[in-house]
Amino acid sequence: MRILLSIFGFLFLMGIAGGIGVLAIFWHFGQGLPDYTQLENYEPEVMTRVHASDGALIAEYAREKRVFVPITAVPHKVIDAFVAAEDKNFYSHPGIDFASVLRAAVTNVINLGTGRRPVGASTITQQVAKNFLLTSEVSYERKIKEAILSFRIERAFSKDHILELYLNEIYLGSGAYGVAAASLRYFDKSLDELNVEEAAYLAALPKAPSNYHPVRNHDEAKARRNWVIGRMLEEKYITEAEAQTAWASPLVSKTRESVDTYQADFFAEEVRRQLVDRYGEGMLYDGGLSVRSTVDPRMQSVADKALFDGLVAYDRRHGWRGPVTQIDMSGDWQQKLREVEKPSDIPWDLAVVLGTDAKEATLGLQSGEQGRIPLRFLTWARPWQKGQTLGPVVNKPSDVLTVGDVVYVKHFAELDGEKLPPNTYGLRQIPNANGGLVAMDPHTGRVLAMTGGFSHALSKFNRATQARRQPGSAFKPFVYLAALDQGFTPSTLVLDAPFVIDQGPGLGKWKPGNYSGNFYGPSTMRLGIEKSRNLMTVRLAQTIGMPTVAEYAERFGIVDDLPEVLSMSLGAAETTVMRLTAAYAELVNGGKKITPTLIDRIQDRRGNVIYRRDERECAQCQNVAFRNQMPPDLPDTREQLTDPASAFQMVHIMEGVVSRGTGRTIAELGYPLAGKTGTTNDSRDAWFVGFSPDLAVGVYVGFDDNRSLGDKEQGASAAAPIWKEFMRGALEGTKAIPFRTPPGIRMVRVESRTGIPARPGDQDVIWEAFKPGTIPASNDNVIDGGYNGFGGSDGGNGGAVSGPGGIY
Repeated sequence: MRILLSIFGFLFLMGIAGGIGVLAIFWHFGQGLPDYTQLENYEPEVMTRVHASDGALIAEYAREKRVFVPITAVPHKVIDAFVAAEDKNFYSHPGIDFASVLRAAVTNVINLGTGRRPVGASTITQQVAKNFLLTSEVSYERKIKEAILSFRIERAFSKDHILELYLNEIYLGSGAYGVAAASLRYFDKSLDELNVEEAAYLAALPKAPSNYHPVRNHDEAKARRNWVIGRMLEEKYITEAEAQTAWASPLVSKTRESVDTYQADFFAEEVRRQLVDRYGEGMLYDGGLSVRSTVDPRMQSVADKALFDGLVAYDRRHGWRGPVTQIDMSGDWQQKLREVEKPSDIPWDLAVVLGTDAKEATLGLQSGEQGRIPLRFLTWARPWQKGQTLGPVVNKPSDVLTVGDVVYVKHFAELDGEKLPPNTYGLRQIPNANGGLVAMDPHTGRVLAMTGGFSHALSKFNRATQARRQPGSAFKPFVYLAALDQGFTPSTLVLDAPFVIDQGPGLGKWKPGNYSGNFYGPSTMRLGIEKSRNLMTVRLAQTIGMPTVAEYAERFGIVDDLPEVLSMSLGAAETTVMRLTAAYAELVNGGKKITPTLIDRIQDRRGNVIYRRDERECAQCQNVAFRNQMPPDLPDTREQLTDPASAFQMVHIMEGVVSRGTGRTIAELGYPLAGKTGTTNDSRDAWFVGFSPDLAVGVYVGFDDNRSLGDKEQGASAAAPIWKEFMRGALEGTKAIPFRTPPGIRMVRVESRTGIPARPGDQDVIWEAFKPGTIPASNDNVIDGGYNGFGGSDGGNGGAVSGPGGIY
């Protein structure tokens, strides 16, 4: 008896000592642990998504691809699968499953010396503690801290909250964080669409996602999935019949396809920059923003194709600059060809020239197949020469290509209705000129399409928003608009004659000229725009005063602080495609101020609207049931920049540019359209900016290094065809509606050369727009700008001017 008491006493004392030791360990390691209460307001790093105006996805920004789902929205089968696989006693243990810990310890002792990997017994709560508050270091110290934090977390939070943390944070492979992102990644389904076997597969991943990839490690992944299904049956989460069905189901991963995703790389990048400026990179990549942009996917596709094709067409006019590279044809040419890099957004194939004869070049493609380029598809490829000129005529394929040349090619099954032999290709090259296009709603400023260059993969520089270039004659309408606001009419005569002005001591004389090199005498203001007469524009600017011109340039957002010198009236100051297109939009909308915008609305991760483009209040719009009533009237808060009648007169004049002037090739589209070409000194910049009644579009083409596009290139040849093709696609299927005429405008038939009302027998008669009381009975007064041959001005702008001569 005494011995038994001694043993029990010893064990009792050992128990007390052990308990004290455990408490001491917990006290020691419990000091300075991370604050677990921060988990109460858990906000995981959630991706930001940018959507098009129709809801289609155009971009995602994230450091970790995660979609946060509250526990109340997670289906029971998903919860059951993870609990069965990871922590069967989750709902009953206090943070540590002591039975599982003991079982794991015994198993590890038995496995000593066998080389088997030690098994663990981490609960879901412990994994939350590790993932959120600790590192993944393998050590007893970390496990003790993990256990302490698990007890604390269990006391502070509900089981549902702990599960919510776990299911949204856990990494499940292939870049997917959280069950919602993994469901989309592996099965292209939302969580509520998953079946038992799919939920079981997701629950199979936490242990080792890379070991259970559904394609690379299919058999191991299926075995692990089936084990989870067995655990779900054992825990009575599913029936025997459900388990048998799930076991028998194949493991098939489906690439995410159901989400409509559109390519709008330049647009999306500009949105990204704006979000960073507004909220910072942390909010962009981790904040879970939902951004509804203004882009119209169909219109964006039309814009990308129009600019791409237009730059290729320009480039082909100026010859062949040679192959992408050359490869040694000895050995495996196919492998060498695969190693040549190709931009991801270039829709052409890479091929190597295998041989040439008198009629064609033979190609080898990356697939190993062979193709052919007929001689007639090579005749454009005359050698490029300095100054964008062409070398000798191509007479045979070897004039262009040699064996080993790696080139871009495009497949043609037919051309202009002619069916071509199999494997026929055309030669292509990446243009070295570039450009930008912007299309916007002129009434709101919403940017419907924007492309900033030939290839986003080759260059992220956005030539629609970042390139500052001279607009040339595309600026002239705003000089003429200022004159119209001061009482001039479209029929006012302006002298088209030589103009020379002294720029000051040692600077020589400035002598602008017309593009044609000719002088046409007194001409109407309409003709000055339609034919893009430089001399008329300079005289008109001198008459109304360059301070006025500068004020209009700033008022319409084209240029800030325009230098008040006459050369600026010809578009010598730099601007962007976005700014100039917005200014044109303010002409066609009746002179109302707009702000170009790429974002309609931004919501935070909880769905709260934190930004809205349209800030107008509408009390009648809230909680209204629609019963076919008329929509409420909203106030028009846009600033009036100019007389609506003057704006319409300018629009009407620019209709003449399309029907009779420098943009007349566009008239064949058959829609009411208006616009203006622009070409700068030495053809360094080519523009066409214009509009339909409800769409404003600007196009720019030029070299990034500001060299000449070529002597014969101008806005009408390089930019207008792109504008035309965009409008062809953008307006397809729409009704042709006329430009809206403001109150008070009178339309009068006039003789086009003189601008006075037409008389019986006049041949060249057009309609002209006049304000009340301004219809001319005769046209004897000619505006000469007060020019006296020495740079004087009756507008107080005498003295030196600076700037290039002759911008067209």
